[in-house]
Amino acid sequence: MLLRLKMALRREFRPALLSAAPLLSAILVMAAGALLIASGATPSSPERFMRLAVALPAPVIEISHFASSVLGLVLVMLAFGLRSRLDAAWAASVAVLFLTALLSFSKGLIWEQGLILAAIGVFLAPLRAAFPRKAALSQMEVTPGWLLGAGAAVVGAGLLGVWFFQHVSYEDQPFWSTMVDGDVARSIRAWAGAALAFLGYGVWRLVATAATPRVIGEDDSDFARVRAILADSETAEPLSNLALFGDKRFLFSESGKSFMMFGVRGRSWIALGGPVGRRDERLQLLWRFRELADAHAARPGLYGIGPDDLPDVVELGFSIQKIGECARLPIQDFAFEGQTRAKIRRAWRQVRDGGAQFEVVPPGGIDDFMSELAEISEEWLARQSGGDKSFALGGFNPRYLREFPVAIARWEGKIVAFANLWPTSSLDAFSIDLMRYNWAAPKRIMDFLFVELISWGRDQGYAYLDFGNAPLAGLEDRPLAPVMTRVGRLMFDLGEDVYNFQGVRSYKDKFHPNWEPRYAAAPAKWAIAVLLADVSLLTSGGFAGLTRRPGKADIPPPRKAEPVAGQADPKEAVQGLV
Repeated sequence: MLLRLKMALRREFRPALLSAAPLLSAILVMAAGALLIASGATPSSPERFMRLAVALPAPVIEISHFASSVLGLVLVMLAFGLRSRLDAAWAASVAVLFLTALLSFSKGLIWEQGLILAAIGVFLAPLRAAFPRKAALSQMEVTPGWLLGAGAAVVGAGLLGVWFFQHVSYEDQPFWSTMVDGDVARSIRAWAGAALAFLGYGVWRLVATAATPRVIGEDDSDFARVRAILADSETAEPLSNLALFGDKRFLFSESGKSFMMFGVRGRSWIALGGPVGRRDERLQLLWRFRELADAHAARPGLYGIGPDDLPDVVELGFSIQKIGECARLPIQDFAFEGQTRAKIRRAWRQVRDGGAQFEVVPPGGIDDFMSELAEISEEWLARQSGGDKSFALGGFNPRYLREFPVAIARWEGKIVAFANLWPTSSLDAFSIDLMRYNWAAPKRIMDFLFVELISWGRDQGYAYLDFGNAPLAGLEDRPLAPVMTRVGRLMFDLGEDVYNFQGVRSYKDKFHPNWEPRYAAAPAKWAIAVLLADVSLLTSGGFAGLTRRPGKADIPPPRKAEPVAGQADPKEAVQGLV
């Protein structure tokens, strides 16, 4: 009876202990590290020190004292890995705890401290099963709160040492007073070593990255799987076609009929859009993505998701932030009649009557004039900030362009503008990726191209033309709105020198589309800001691409167009469409 009761208690107690072990172990190990740092920065016991000095050489004592403080900081850092359930952090913590327990004796016969460290090591040793994540220590995530705690431990130990050496009197101990100067130097060295180690760790964390899954490019066998899923997907949006750009990582469902694409920057794993493929596999893929990122000690995030994705994202426990709106124009019943779209109608007729021609070249059919498209793209990029894009936007890549239909506008027999199109197998919507024109094109060439594409999409059976996102649009500046929402609204109102936020929204809005919200999501609210910064850097190609300014290429000025009565200034910005 007693044996069965013990076994039952063990069955119930062990899962609960393993569940609580990561947090409890992290707290204990961090406390042990703080104890070592504080011990190194404070005076030794004179009586014990003199006994030790008889038994051990002075260099051994000095090295033990210094190493003990540095290893204290190591324990504080390992606490981050224990909280993240890293197996390497568990193994390193057990080893360091027993090592520092021995050093507690060789640095000053501090047996109480040694027993505490050994006890924590004994507690931690049998809990291997609570740390299942197979990731190196270099991949552990350190949150701002934990890092602040580690810094506080180092600073607090230094202040404690200063207080001790200023307020503890050694006048009643004439024999031992000769060691005070040495004790001060020893404590300063130990504290400085811990502080420098903490500084080095912080710098290293700025550049360290999580384990990075391989990019699936055009030469990879899985690339054909991506193409096949896109061609027969129930849930693909136009943005899903960026899977064919060749710069993404992929997670496939067990059936092989769905995928999630994501990019990696530092410890951020950023999924672009929601799962693509079968509708009934969406939630399963989202959980697998989060679990895979967790197993690699990475920070997962979702970017550019729509309202249909929110129930599943809430199921993951992610925080959600609106980041803008997407313009979708119903085209089956689209009409130019009436005053609402009069400006667009006049601009289209002006360019068409001037001799512009439009055609859509099927996938793979642009090789004969690829060089012309490349010249247009280079001329366009020379006038733009940042340069060519990737990740969340397409860039000029001949192999990539061959995957899609390409809309072309000719003027006087020459190609002056083009746009590659993102189709969807469901015919729900199609979109435009990169849109580029040279300076020989007539004004309003983009209006002409959009109107022709509306007609083309209607003939193909599409329900919507997706104009793409307007960043930061639709954010409300209300007193009770989230901080990030209010900051985003402020950037939308005042950040025109950085990005043409309002110009992008205004240009798309003149077609009177339906506006749908777009969101970013991450496990914690603070991580969304990091996620958005990483998306910007991934899309721009790093800080160099983000800060690049237009060049001064010798490009002829654009052809002047005849003014149209009642028409607004034709120099309407379209930079945000690329």
